[in-house]
Amino acid sequence: MEKKKMTFALAFANRGFMPGELIYGAREDMTKAVEAAGYGWIAMEADKTRYGGIETREEGRLYAAWLQQHRGEYDGVIFSMPIFADENGAILALRDAGVPILMQAYPDEIGRMDFAHRRDAFCGKFSVTDVFTQYGVPFTVLKPHVVHPLSPAFRQNLRDFAAICRVANGMRRFTVGCIGARTTAFKTTRFDELTLEKLGITVESFDLSELIYKVGKLADGDAAVTAKIARLRDYTDFSQVPEANMRTLAKIAVVIDEYIRDYRLDAISLRCWNEMETILRVCPCVLLSELNDRGIAASCEIDLCSAITMRAMTLASEEPAAVLDWNNNYGEAEDKVILFHCGPVAQSLMTGRGRVTEHKMVAKGDPGSGWGSNEGRIRAFPMTFANCQTRDGRLIVYASEAAFTGEPIEEGYFGCAGVAEIPGLQDKLIRLAKGGFKHHTSVAPGHLKEVLKEAMTTYLPYTWVDIDG
Repeated sequence: MEKKKMTFALAFANRGFMPGELIYGAREDMTKAVEAAGYGWIAMEADKTRYGGIETREEGRLYAAWLQQHRGEYDGVIFSMPIFADENGAILALRDAGVPILMQAYPDEIGRMDFAHRRDAFCGKFSVTDVFTQYGVPFTVLKPHVVHPLSPAFRQNLRDFAAICRVANGMRRFTVGCIGARTTAFKTTRFDELTLEKLGITVESFDLSELIYKVGKLADGDAAVTAKIARLRDYTDFSQVPEANMRTLAKIAVVIDEYIRDYRLDAISLRCWNEMETILRVCPCVLLSELNDRGIAASCEIDLCSAITMRAMTLASEEPAAVLDWNNNYGEAEDKVILFHCGPVAQSLMTGRGRVTEHKMVAKGDPGSGWGSNEGRIRAFPMTFANCQTRDGRLIVYASEAAFTGEPIEEGYFGCAGVAEIPGLQDKLIRLAKGGFKHHTSVAPGHLKEVLKEAMTTYLPYTWVDIDG
């Protein structure tokens, strides 16, 4: 999936009686740090203010006007405090930034604590964050409290802040496609559309009969169908799939792509059974797998809340997410579980190239109706698992961290699955059950809990539930 290059607006602070000359070095340090981490930056010209920073109300207003002129060019603001900052200038500069703000303060150095070199940014950071809190302007503070821009710790701060910006900005307004009604057998996947709309999440609904009609109208030799067949065969192993079922899968994919393009969908959830199987004679798992690898969060069984969580995790990690069942114990290991689904897992999360087979559960009662399950195993990697629900006008989210171990699962186990080791699993399962969370969870590579929590509770109006105890 394509990764977007992030750009940060840089701001620097001073208080009039402090050694403002230190800002010049900070500008050089910060631009080097941002570039070395692979990000872009913009900054107001140094000659616009006395020291190239913000130390007065007027300089704060000047920076705010500059920021407004460059609206849309930056994903977040890094507010650097090389010395004790002036909170009045700072709040006037950034109260209308409209994006996440990272507070960075310089450390003092033993042996350089005379008046010409002493920074007091450790203290000044509190002065600024206090006033921002009074004004209701959200901001991010990370560990350690003071940190040099050229240190390894700040490089990690930058990575985390970039992820926070992607989640906060990407989740503020977006659209999810709901293709089909809620799967009849699963009341567990209910959601409140009006609650989501109030939170900036628009749901576009499509009747499954329309999709089936559109599929029926597509000619076998249609250029889009031919191109999609080639794309799918390149994506994974379709060698066992009959040609007629292959064409049908490609036609469904073309129609879904049209919905995504025409309605500018950022994520989708699909009613994947049982009309697809009984009418079209396919199981669309592999199509969701391919969409996830393209960076479009795609969940099955009309689990729209999982699609929302997957989008957030994909934004945070810049890797595909997957929706999985809490499915099986792993022998006697209390902290291990097999997470499984029929085949919508992005192939990049698997140990290798998948193999498209006939869905064994579907084929048991109706042979020939289940072609499209992408079978494989989930590779070993550190991961985050999370999900959400709507309740009482709120979007309630949990997240925790674990790892896929790569341990073997017997060959007769169908679909796509992996063994996950989750510390304190049994207690977490109780909290999920008592909290009314469904039998699905969403997973993505990397440890993302703190990034998700910061974005969702500081910049987004979500309700966070801690299942870690």
